[in-house]
Amino acid sequence: MAMRQTPLTCSGHTRPVVDLAFSGITPYGYFLISACKDGKPMLRQGDTGDWIGTFLGHKGAVWGATLNKDATKAATAAADFTAKVWDAVSGDELMTLAHKHIVKTVDFTQDSNYLLTGGQDQLLRIYDLNKPEAEPKEISGHTSGIKKALWCSEDKQILSADDKTVRLWDHATMTEVKSLNFNMSVSSMEYIPEGEILVITYGRSIAFHSAVSLDPIKSFEAPATINSASLHPEKEFLVAGGEDFKLYKYDYNSGEELESYKGHFGPIHCVRFSPDGELYASGSEDGTLRLWQTVVGKTYGLWKCVLPEEDSGELAKPKIGFPETTEEEIEEIASENSDCIYPSAPDVKA
Repeated sequence: MAMRQTPLTCSGHTRPVVDLAFSGITPYGYFLISACKDGKPMLRQGDTGDWIGTFLGHKGAVWGATLNKDATKAATAAADFTAKVWDAVSGDELMTLAHKHIVKTVDFTQDSNYLLTGGQDQLLRIYDLNKPEAEPKEISGHTSGIKKALWCSEDKQILSADDKTVRLWDHATMTEVKSLNFNMSVSSMEYIPEGEILVITYGRSIAFHSAVSLDPIKSFEAPATINSASLHPEKEFLVAGGEDFKLYKYDYNSGEELESYKGHFGPIHCVRFSPDGELYASGSEDGTLRLWQTVVGKTYGLWKCVLPEEDSGELAKPKIGFPETTEEEIEEIASENSDCIYPSAPDVKA
């Protein structure tokens, strides 16, 4: 009997979830950070979705969030014209980096000593986190607001995307190496260090390029407009989500659609595989994150495979506990923000 995909639903946010990122695997497991228009980025245990804490301090929507490799630091990009760096263990704010416009994206170098930012002022900035009082290095050349900026090639190069252009920069000379132009808006970009692969989504297309040369590798067409896509660490599968509320899973080699799941109640804004490839996380307009199994039916995290004689061959339904929110508080939030759909209970089941 085929197993049923039972996603873990992570509540707590009160507005659309627009970005998420996993840490690397640490001695304490791996972690997940989410950026939300409610201005309160959240940290969770990556394999279960259990809430660890909320970073409080931004005064506007948070558009981007990331963790360093060992999950000791977090960085966030917000509409309050700042990027912030946080101690991800204590939750303390370490520094606020003032910008001249909305900040959309942040990324640490591998050694966590530098932070790359980008946003609506069309400039890339590189901050030395050991010298927070120093002025950042600036790279100009984009002609519209920067949506995503990532270190690549062992921090020797930078990848950045604005509305319809992806650019590759040399870190040492601060100059543009090459660019890609698209006929429609670029919705997301993911960098895979192993193999130097760049994943770009635009319209219904999911395109794969060399992160070193920007030469095309392959591309797939999805049945709906795609907002985000992620490649499995072992490059076996890719997942994508977008405007039709569905998550699609494809065979990376053949491009064949393997599965599709509908669980969110709004467009999907972001999707990423965990560092061990056992699950992928999605964030949506509906204000929730959901965790999905890569191999349905495998015992992992909060998922437990129940044998047929025990429970008719179906998966046990997992349950997660989240920040305490009363029924009345949730109803009040929903009435104040009627343009979004919110969870109906503080403890959310799959």
